[in-house]
Amino acid sequence: MLVNDRFLRACFGEAVDQTPLWLMRQAGRYLPEYNATRARAGSFLGLAKNPSYATEVTLQPLERYPLDAAILFSDILTIPDAMGLGLKFTAGEGPSFEHPLRTEEAIKKLRPADLDQLQYVFDAVSEIRKALTQDGQQRLPLIGFSGSPWTLACYMIDGSGSDDFRHAKTMLFSRPDLLEHILALNIESVAAYLGEQVKAGAQALMIFDTWGGLLPDGWYQRYSLAAMQKVIARLPRDHEGRKVPVIIFTKGGGLWLNDMAQIGADVIALDWTMSISRARKQLLAINKPLALQGNLDPLILFSGSKQITSAAKTLLDDLADAPPLNSGLHSLDGHIFNLGHGINQFTPPESVQALAETVISHSKALRIKQ
Repeated sequence: MLVNDRFLRACFGEAVDQTPLWLMRQAGRYLPEYNATRARAGSFLGLAKNPSYATEVTLQPLERYPLDAAILFSDILTIPDAMGLGLKFTAGEGPSFEHPLRTEEAIKKLRPADLDQLQYVFDAVSEIRKALTQDGQQRLPLIGFSGSPWTLACYMIDGSGSDDFRHAKTMLFSRPDLLEHILALNIESVAAYLGEQVKAGAQALMIFDTWGGLLPDGWYQRYSLAAMQKVIARLPRDHEGRKVPVIIFTKGGGLWLNDMAQIGADVIALDWTMSISRARKQLLAINKPLALQGNLDPLILFSGSKQITSAAKTLLDDLADAPPLNSGLHSLDGHIFNLGHGINQFTPPESVQALAETVISHSKALRIKQ
């Protein structure tokens, strides 16, 4: 039994008493307690690959803030690591692969992710679910996630983070057959990985298409969106007597909103470049009353509490003036408050508290007012 299920209800456009809130990267380096746990773990991979540590840091923001969902602490690059690319984290440089996919021979040898090598992730999901549950009651739902097939391919080909992922895009334009081979294996791996997370206890799933926005129009639909659609078609949509919502997020993807609405996701997450109210109107115009997630600019959290409060209220006020998803609902229903991307590691923790308090109080007040 879920004590607080407003996040799940909002995913399906159901009425809630206040707008649910969670944050991408809500467990992370901006929290001193996270840094203390990471120091004990010895490294990022030591943290991510230890279910007990992963559980500990997943729960940390829930103890600080009145959030409405937990999200598994892990990394999107666990899948390529389990495909034999050799993931490593270097201080000051971020993640990289020892064996990037730069040759046709390496690509032809690639195999789907070995799920046995990802058992630590599924164990962490199970442990987090247990930690969230007391006396048969679970305090909050748990979100599982993966990178999108295209976003994973970007890292797998370039070998590390990049501003433009030149090697991946060069392959896209010059040898699309090789890229399509990688994407096919990534589709199979992502779908299996997310399915196992659901079996282990994840109650919602999110697909992070962080680098879909790098693609030209037309290429995005063919290579990133189509791959996510194939993943979604393979996912379990019911488990433990509940529907399992799927959230998709393409950073920089607002211009493809109508296309994203067609692939079977329950929720579309947006970055800060498109207003939630505009997205709502656009989806209703094409008869796709999907829930939306987002989309405050994360860097607003570096301003003072007055500016944070004003920005959050403005977002909620704007949506409150938009049409509702369905008759009988408040205009704020079918919205999950979040940032437009992951929280920055230097964010003052007190800024998150100011944001959470504002979202709760103002979304309640707007519902009473209407």
